[in-house]
Amino acid sequence: MATAAVEERQLLKTLRWYDGFVIALANPGFLLGSLGFSVGDLGGWGAALLWGISAVVAVFINTIYSELATMFPEKSGGLALYAHEAWRKYTTLIGPVATFGYWIGWSVVLSVNGLFVGSIIQGAWFSGEPGGSYLGADGYFSVFGLTQFGLPAAIAIGLILAVWLFNVYGARVGVTFGYVAGALLMIPLFVMMILPFVNGSFDGANLQNNLNNGGLAWGGLQLALVWLWLMCWSAWGVDVCATFAPEYKDTVRDTKLALRSAALFSMFVYILLPIAFVGGAGAKTVSGYDYVGGMLAISGTSSALLKDVFVVCIVASFVITMNSATADGGRALFGISRDGMTIRELGVLNRHSVPGNAMTVDMVVNILFVLLVGNIFGVLAASNLGYVLAHMFALSGYVLLRRDRPDWPRPIKLGAVWTPIAGILAVWCLILTIVGFGWFQNAAGGYGGTKEKVIGLGVLVVGLLLFFFRRIVQDKEAPHWREDVPLVPDAAGAGSRAG
Repeated sequence: MATAAVEERQLLKTLRWYDGFVIALANPGFLLGSLGFSVGDLGGWGAALLWGISAVVAVFINTIYSELATMFPEKSGGLALYAHEAWRKYTTLIGPVATFGYWIGWSVVLSVNGLFVGSIIQGAWFSGEPGGSYLGADGYFSVFGLTQFGLPAAIAIGLILAVWLFNVYGARVGVTFGYVAGALLMIPLFVMMILPFVNGSFDGANLQNNLNNGGLAWGGLQLALVWLWLMCWSAWGVDVCATFAPEYKDTVRDTKLALRSAALFSMFVYILLPIAFVGGAGAKTVSGYDYVGGMLAISGTSSALLKDVFVVCIVASFVITMNSATADGGRALFGISRDGMTIRELGVLNRHSVPGNAMTVDMVVNILFVLLVGNIFGVLAASNLGYVLAHMFALSGYVLLRRDRPDWPRPIKLGAVWTPIAGILAVWCLILTIVGFGWFQNAAGGYGGTKEKVIGLGVLVVGLLLFFFRRIVQDKEAPHWREDVPLVPDAAGAGSRAG
């Protein structure tokens, strides 16, 4: 009797390291998303110091993830999957918590930056249109009495749908769009980072250090730790390069170069941009998010044409963040589903060999955020809980994997000193989480309070509930809290396991 074998779809290996670098160009947009609030709270020098510290830490983190990514080259989903691999010997609950925490940290970018773009476009070209709840005004109509739907919300939803379409038709389509938006991003980066020093518009008197002016319980230390925690969602976003490890043509070389180049470029931007832009445009302009006005001031012109060009370029910098967030968040859900940690439906590739179902969930969730949640920035801050915890579990997982699987192939093997470095960084994540999540309501910018904290915790609870549904209902298994793990990959040593 003839039988037909159905080949399971796999992620396609179509990317090179520079594609990963372009995907990580979302990070300058992440920086701009919080730069204004940080300058208002910390001053130019204070903001530059903390953004620089965050970006330097990201270089160390990315170096560690280069080893983990090449240990598990078939796993899509990045650091959350590495955390699951390391911790499942001890508890199976870390995987869903890390993945849904990591996913929501990336996912909220869509709604936040979509609304940000909407407000920029409205202010520049449609100032007479209703702003809605996002701008604290009336909208076209009320959504169940929860929010006012204005033009920024309409633009945000349109962009969320657009980046979803770019990505569900294949990785190459989304990356190509990233190249176009990335080229436009270079214009504002030049104006903000380089031009103030070239044309003499930089003035050191515009830079202040407000770290000791917070009046909080521990003075400047508490304020600094809260902001260092808030900055993680932005400065550490270069980890996105690891998520695409299974899709690089040369997994080892491309993963290493993508992670390294993205982290170093991001460090350069995160240190220099706050200093140069605040020095050239002034703290008041930057803290008020008048980025276009600041670039015009630095350029020494009031040209309407140049203003429109700057608006387009700033919009591009935020749209590229949305594009990367869609691609990364979808792959995180896909990867954890393939590992049996959430519902099966999220572990399916569409006919273009990308996780279409997972990215569709991303799209729907963010449209609901736009429609139903007024304080999106508060949700973003709350989502940072899961994102930083995911890093903590992945970094501590590096230490566990070094101990528990010494014989596992490591195409990139770092020196022994990186084990204590990973442990120290994991503790750093824990400290930031305790202080940041406990007191983020004290930061400037309306980052929310109790409601947003409940949402942040709720996402992690949902992740656990979906894990139990997968194991009990879909897989017909009795709950088990630990799993046997292989000491070496199955192909090299099937059956060699440690309990």
